[in-house]
Amino acid sequence: MATRFDPFHELDRLFGQVLAADRASATMPMDLYRAGDHYVLHLDLPGADPGTIDVSVEDRTLTIRAQRTARTEDDVQWLAKERPVGTYARQLAVGAGLALDRIEATYTDGVLTLTIPVAEDAKPRKVEVQHGARPQQATIEASAEAPAS
Repeated sequence: MATRFDPFHELDRLFGQVLAADRASATMPMDLYRAGDHYVLHLDLPGADPGTIDVSVEDRTLTIRAQRTARTEDDVQWLAKERPVGTYARQLAVGAGLALDRIEATYTDGVLTLTIPVAEDAKPRKVEVQHGARPQQATIEASAEAPAS
């Protein structure tokens, strides 16, 4: 049985792997959920130097940056070098209703966790409804003004 050989298929496959590695290095996988009166954001930053992690907020844009530096060892012959190095950056547009001035951040085991509280004015609240009948005095005054027949 004859097999068909496509010389471009293997090049295309290798090129796709290289691009996938570049895309993976440029992103930070994340999970986001709401727990009570705050949001929790987990970002994977494996191997990032904790001193390079920067979290900032400007004009409702949350920016996270981190750096992973390349290992520089003398007199080594690399056999495989697939772990991405460089600057990781991610920006998220955030809506109103968050207390962006009270964000808390921790970095543990390669995961950056941001806790973002909901602003007080955006929290749901119960409005008390007053119950009651018309005041008696208003009823008496209305009948006193009625013309006599």
